[in-house]
Amino acid sequence: MYLDNASTTPLKSEVKDYIISLLDTYQNPSSMYQSGVNAKQIITTARNNVAKFISTDPKDIIFTSGGSANNTLFIKGYTQRNECRVLYSPTSHKSVLKCIESLKYKCPLKVDHTGRIDIQDLKECLSSDTMKKLVVIEYANSEIGTIQDVKQIIEMCHFYNAIIYVDCTGSISQIPVNIRTLDVDGIGFSAHKLGALKGTGVLYKKSFIELEPLIYGSQEQGLFGGTENVIGIAALGKAVENYDCSSITSNNRDYIYSYIKNNIPDSYLVGADLKHRLPHNLYICFKGVEGESLMTLLDMNRCQVSTGSACTSGDLTPSSTLLAIKINKEDINSCIRITLSGKEEIAELNKFCEVLKRCVETLRQLNTV
Repeated sequence: MYLDNASTTPLKSEVKDYIISLLDTYQNPSSMYQSGVNAKQIITTARNNVAKFISTDPKDIIFTSGGSANNTLFIKGYTQRNECRVLYSPTSHKSVLKCIESLKYKCPLKVDHTGRIDIQDLKECLSSDTMKKLVVIEYANSEIGTIQDVKQIIEMCHFYNAIIYVDCTGSISQIPVNIRTLDVDGIGFSAHKLGALKGTGVLYKKSFIELEPLIYGSQEQGLFGGTENVIGIAALGKAVENYDCSSITSNNRDYIYSYIKNNIPDSYLVGADLKHRLPHNLYICFKGVEGESLMTLLDMNRCQVSTGSACTSGDLTPSSTLLAIKINKEDINSCIRITLSGKEEIAELNKFCEVLKRCVETLRQLNTV
């Protein structure tokens, strides 16, 4: 049973069929002959679909190679063109944190024990001096699922004339983005979180914002050069063509959480409460159990979960998100992340819950020997 949808999602069946239909489309979309023009039209159609998906103009859509590329392009691209101070969430994706690490002017924002940004601290940082500000946050944390008050944060940033970039990679599959109502300056997300292929990302930015290119060339407004990934871009366009977030519920997540709460003692929810977290996310600490051991034992029982962001798997250093929210040190390695698709059957949920309980009990017994 696959319960690691925050890491990546299975290909949608209609996307798979569309990809197969395009496998003979190998022509360079920059070529002037008809088959090259046809390849370019495939990209144009995808760009229109993506623009409609987030309610913006197609000319503001830039295709990249993924979420990390989006984050790097916007942050480095903006700071290379503008002397500014970057205010950022310490729970951000590793690509954001590593990108900001080398910058001269930067300041982490305070977050509470759930990972939500301290609005008063943000206000003080925005008004602290006259230097131009770039604020970088995530719509929701892909590890612990905490959702930020994005609308309020955007309005505050604009009140103080700051530019704000929101990483939507962890939330895009569950929380719709409407650029026109959100009025955000830039966002980024990845195709493989939406049932499409890995290796394709989307960066949106307002037209007045100038960025230094990440890869020099003529494609994608000169910001992300190189021959376009036609199949990857087309797959994303198909995936979002009829994507509907309105049907997403937290029912399956709540079902599993209720079982854990009532049947597995010495466990607790990490991050925000159920109301303020992604509807398909659970991040649970099982006290006295090593998270990686539990993940491995669950995998042996054909249940796939993770201990956190896939981008930090194999990294022996503690999660920057868990450090930022100041989780108890003795619990920091005792957590697993369960992220659902929402399409699971009750029988599957029951089986997973039973396996989870058995695995936790087995590991706790071993720890007492």
